[in-house]
Amino acid sequence: MKLDPVVALEIGTSRTVVCVGEPDENGRIRSIGIGTYPTTGVRKGQIFDFVQVSNGVESARLEAEKKSELDIFETLIASTGGHIEGVPYHEVLPIESMDKVVSKNEIDELDDLLCMPPMDTERVLLHTLYQSYSVDDQPGVANPEGMHCKMLSRSVINIQAQKSRIDNLKRVVNDLKMDVTDVVFDGFAAARAVLTEVQKRDGVLLIDLGAGTTTAMTFYGKITTDVFCLAVGGDHVTNDIASGFTIPFNRAEEVKRKYGNALVNIEEAKGRIELPAEIGFETRTINAKSLQVIINARMDELFKIIRARLDDHGGLSQLGAGVVLTGGGAYLRGVTQLASKIFGTPCRIGVPINVDGFEDVDQPASYATIAGLIKYGFDVNNLPSSKSGFGSLLKSLFGR
Repeated sequence: MKLDPVVALEIGTSRTVVCVGEPDENGRIRSIGIGTYPTTGVRKGQIFDFVQVSNGVESARLEAEKKSELDIFETLIASTGGHIEGVPYHEVLPIESMDKVVSKNEIDELDDLLCMPPMDTERVLLHTLYQSYSVDDQPGVANPEGMHCKMLSRSVINIQAQKSRIDNLKRVVNDLKMDVTDVVFDGFAAARAVLTEVQKRDGVLLIDLGAGTTTAMTFYGKITTDVFCLAVGGDHVTNDIASGFTIPFNRAEEVKRKYGNALVNIEEAKGRIELPAEIGFETRTINAKSLQVIINARMDELFKIIRARLDDHGGLSQLGAGVVLTGGGAYLRGVTQLASKIFGTPCRIGVPINVDGFEDVDQPASYATIAGLIKYGFDVNNLPSSKSGFGSLLKSLFGR
């Protein structure tokens, strides 16, 4: 049976992307049309000008429609921002049968309890990421059915978001006469696009360096062990440069992209960078070392915040597969070397490997989220009818 195309939308702080994907003759998922448009009206992943955002989405949609030769009436949406939290939740179920043998019904009952966590009314549950079971005092059980115990327990990570921000994302789409098929956490999507099962088994830290936000996820034993978001991104580096040299934001972004380095390079630091004249500003030069020091300070601070989180949760020792960087910030010169130094493990840029069609785009790691959304959409469509829906997908992917 031929599957319908899947459409994905990412409203980033700096860029809005609409992508259409479909399976090829080999069953691989491929992008067949990408539309992009510079984002205005978003700060740190939060909409502050609805009209500007809506115009950007419509422009990206029209481009994606033209390239894919399809009309777009529905889409998945990525959600990001500091309002998103990965909240651990744990439930215990007494085994009440006479023989104390765990049945499938008891497993289902426990998992249903985990899907109903106590939560503030102003927040919504985006995803439930299942972890392993514990049988009495024995942790790490993948499938407890048929095992003897008095208490069956399981932990999950519930990815929660602020309800008003999710509602605003949906409103943008609905007002453009499109339906929202699902809202997906951007880190979860990016991980599906760029990580392998071997990396998730051996332990890996995924950091998505966006313009307005940074998302981090850790995996070990094929299980998601931590999720968190920071309202800090590449724009903060640009703001630091603009403030430090008293230059406009757009010029600071250009300087960062062309001359920036997350490390202080001794040879480069000896030189000076000439900024050509523009309206209102004469030709001037800036110190290369000062530029590198500004960038290094912000990126060092960001990575050390993430490292402190891993230290608190015991995750640093579980990074057998190292660190993977995605997002536009992954292309800042020296950033992989800085991350490797701070986390004490190899670091690389992660590009879409589980979805085709992004090989020739500029900075493919910046398309990790949109590629993962497409992959997720087809994963849901491929579920048997008895397991349709996002909750069932996560159970099948994370230990069910």
